[in-house]
Amino acid sequence: MGRLAFFLKRLAGMDFRRFRATFSEIRETTGKSAPGLALDLLVCGLAYNAGYMDYKIARMDRLNAAQRRTVITRGISNGIVRRMNDKAYWHHFDDKCAFNALFSRWVRREWLRADGRLTETELAAFTAGKGPLFVKPLSGSSGVGVERFEPEDFRDAAQFHRRLREKGDCVVEETVVQHEALARLYPGSVNTVRIATLLGEKAEGIVYAFLRIGNGRVMDNVDAGGMAARVELESGIISTVAADKKGHEFARHPLTDAPITGFQLPYFEEAKAMCLEAMRVVPQVRFVAWDVAITPEGPCLIEGNSFPSHAVPQFAAHYPDGIGILPEFERFTHLKAR
Repeated sequence: MGRLAFFLKRLAGMDFRRFRATFSEIRETTGKSAPGLALDLLVCGLAYNAGYMDYKIARMDRLNAAQRRTVITRGISNGIVRRMNDKAYWHHFDDKCAFNALFSRWVRREWLRADGRLTETELAAFTAGKGPLFVKPLSGSSGVGVERFEPEDFRDAAQFHRRLREKGDCVVEETVVQHEALARLYPGSVNTVRIATLLGEKAEGIVYAFLRIGNGRVMDNVDAGGMAARVELESGIISTVAADKKGHEFARHPLTDAPITGFQLPYFEEAKAMCLEAMRVVPQVRFVAWDVAITPEGPCLIEGNSFPSHAVPQFAAHYPDGIGILPEFERFTHLKAR
């Protein structure tokens, strides 16, 4: 899809209430006048396939034309996914039960599909003796619809069965126990490493890695208030501050005061090896962002994303020189920065 066509499509489907709120935030952050900001947003939309959230997250107001061409905007990210991932195979990742079954070697936790066929007796047998459980919609992203249930919530199997029926088709999973080092960062969520792999025309391997950290909620997702920090691929050390979607930066966790910058991820080599092996299971989906939990025994897969969010690897705080992540994709594909 051409830049103009993509821009017009995005314009037609825009949430104008959200746009107005974000526009005001960007004006306050940048100090730009309303006409000046509107013009710059238009330029970035047409020239770089950038939406207003791309502009905000990457702080494109501070970038020159050469730097802006290195930002992986939504339009460019969509193009990568279209080129690399055959939609006929997305269901292996989009359906959480299908993913758990196909990648069971690395999922390493018990789970149960909860749909109209699940009986109260089957549910009671699954929950017997278990600790907290997570219930997730079969499809979806950004942590929408995810709930944590404590043992007292499912002690009454009949009542829990009714609650699941009300939620619709979903998957019930054992809670992953994270490594104590990650729990010290923030114990309220399982803090996962997002590792993106790419089977490209020029090379195959890992494009980037980020640690996602919760901040007051049971999810580490940035759309649920979490933060992300860049992980050096060679060392497994966090090399940047953490940042959230609002642009706040954290060298230390605001709730635990644990240092983030300089943190050494345990089992990072094993996590990379796992993702490099998993990326060959469905070779028709060549660009996948894997969410990896680090447990006391090693890494395990939480899920794989066949349409990875481009926001997590593009926070301005992670690129102080203004050079974005798009050149890193060029090492693997023939895609060129624009």
